[in-house]
Amino acid sequence: MSADDRRAQVLEIAEAMFARDGFHHVSMDDIAERAEVSKPVLYRHFPSKLDLYLAVVDRRGEALVEAVDAELALAATEDGPPGRDVIRAIFAAFVAFVEQAGETSSLLFESDVTRDQEVRGRVEMASREAAAAICRSLRDVTGLPQAQADLLAEVLVGMAQVTATSRHRPTAVDTDTAVDLVGRLAWDGVQGLIGGRTAEDDPG
Repeated sequence: MSADDRRAQVLEIAEAMFARDGFHHVSMDDIAERAEVSKPVLYRHFPSKLDLYLAVVDRRGEALVEAVDAELALAATEDGPPGRDVIRAIFAAFVAFVEQAGETSSLLFESDVTRDQEVRGRVEMASREAAAAICRSLRDVTGLPQAQADLLAEVLVGMAQVTATSRHRPTAVDTDTAVDLVGRLAWDGVQGLIGGRTAEDDPG
């Protein structure tokens, strides 16, 4: 097995173990045993357990950002009302990511290693990048200033995370219904902002 293939194998195994048991309950010995590699080989790829954890987080984060970018690009080709498909795309992307990632999505949304500011920054990086892409689309749709679009993008990311992770509940609404329902809720609010109108602009 090549070094790149071995590294990918270790990442996949570590990802599943960290998601299931949490950072503090998984050791490098556990990962080496499960991956059937020696500890020297494991440390050659990842100098510490934290380095390995962050590599796993980055891998999941790239998948989330790719899902958001793909859905937003698709929305840009639709013929519906300006912005409606963009809003729906946000929820569709997060739901698709969680459907594909399963419990490993918790590494981004429910990490147990966030007390350290640097680590928290890495864990939250994907959500920030997704929010930045959403913000650009919101500005195109609504004409809102940057700060206001930033805030709305962060709120929509939070809504999308809740919508996506609710899929793991026993009473979960089916995927298409969940995306449509929450997308309509968000769109009803966003469409009132098209043209840059905010609450400050309404005298009543």
